[in-house]
Amino acid sequence: MQEFVTLDDPSSGLSATFVPAAGMIGTSLSDDGVELLGQRKGLPAYLADHKTMGVPLLYPWANRLSGNRYRVGDTEVALVPGQGGVHTDEHGSPIHGTLAADPGWRVAEQSASELVAELDFGSRPDLLAGFPFPHLLRLAIRLADRTLTVRTTVTATGAQPVPLCFGFHPYLQLPGVPREEWLVETPTMRARLVDARGLPTGVLMPHPAAVELLDDTVFDDGFDEVAAGAVFAVSGGGRRIEVRFDQGFPAAQIYAPATEDVICFEPMAAPTDALRRGGYAVAPPGEPAAAQFSIRVS
Repeated sequence: MQEFVTLDDPSSGLSATFVPAAGMIGTSLSDDGVELLGQRKGLPAYLADHKTMGVPLLYPWANRLSGNRYRVGDTEVALVPGQGGVHTDEHGSPIHGTLAADPGWRVAEQSASELVAELDFGSRPDLLAGFPFPHLLRLAIRLADRTLTVRTTVTATGAQPVPLCFGFHPYLQLPGVPREEWLVETPTMRARLVDARGLPTGVLMPHPAAVELLDDTVFDDGFDEVAAGAVFAVSGGGRRIEVRFDQGFPAAQIYAPATEDVICFEPMAAPTDALRRGGYAVAPPGEPAAAQFSIRVS
């Protein structure tokens, strides 16, 4: 049985629920009983088939890779779909890393409004087969002042630096508000155009800050040059949900499919396919690397 950990904001009716034994996925962000996270097919589908919902962690890479092999310095890695947590999209591209629904998280601290959990990546031969960079992964989650803050810290435990290519996939919704009334706000950044497989083509375009109604617009777009502190938002029906890229997330994906009333502003530590193409930061031995995003409801 999965243990649900619910955090409460003592200053409001906001609550958030996470499941450490299911990959530390966030399953709920509720505002006085109104669910603000897209539930999609629910936690059972995430556990069984890696069908994302809520706020899943995408680790050690977010989005897709363009092939099953990558090289970091002198280390060459071959990914095997179906092994070590590797799963693929409909085109056969490895997607969203290897920690989906992973049960290996240990709760280190817990209170009414805070949850800290750790996963010792370096102790897991199954995970090291696909990402051979030993490290400790730590998530610190806090709910206060109508804001859910998620801080990720990567600490190398071996002699090699750890590539930082991870991300999160928050599915946001405005229940009771028609999609055509959802107002979407995005910051100044740079668009990275993708092909039919969702992989970057190499074509780059400026993306000025924008405010637009979602209506029937479909998004599945990648971006980089996202400034620290940049804010993405969706609002409607008297409620506004902001996703702030506080630090360590210079890339983003915006996802809003035609078939669902959800929108995702995905914080990413590196652009799509960076593990194969380069362009990522690292956590050197002795220097823990932290990244943080927050979701504010007003």
